[in-house]
Amino acid sequence: MMRYLLDTHIFIWWMEKNKRLSKDIFNLLNNPQNQIFLSVASVWELIIKKAKKKLKTPKDVQGGIKASGFIPINIEMLHVLDLEKLPMHHNDPFDRIIISQAKIEHLTLITADKKIWKYNLALLKA
Repeated sequence: MMRYLLDTHIFIWWMEKNKRLSKDIFNLLNNPQNQIFLSVASVWELIIKKAKKKLKTPKDVQGGIKASGFIPINIEMLHVLDLEKLPMHHNDPFDRIIISQAKIEHLTLITADKKIWKYNLALLKA
C-alpha cells in the first residue's frame, strides 16, 4: 500500500476531472489499495480562494471531500515547528505546511508545482 498527500491543485484537478491530471495519477488516486491524504491546509486554501473569487471551481468543496474518500490530515504542532527547517524555495504558506506534513508523516507528495520539486522529500511529479 502506498501513501500519498495531495497538493491543493491536484485535489482541484481530481474534482474537476481536469485533463492536466494524467490518467496514471487519476487511476492512482482512485485505486483503493492506496491511502490518499488531503491536508486541512488545502481545504483552508480552497475556501480562501473561493471567497476572494480567485477560484471558480469546485463549487461544492465539502461534497468533493466527502465523495473523494481521501483521509484528512490535520495541521499539528510538529508540522508547524518543522517549517523552520525548510529552505525558502517557496514562500506560499499553504505549500510549505503541506511539504512539512509530507515529510513528517512519510507521505509521497503529488504535485505539479516545480518550486516544490526543489525540496528534499518523496515526490510524485504530476
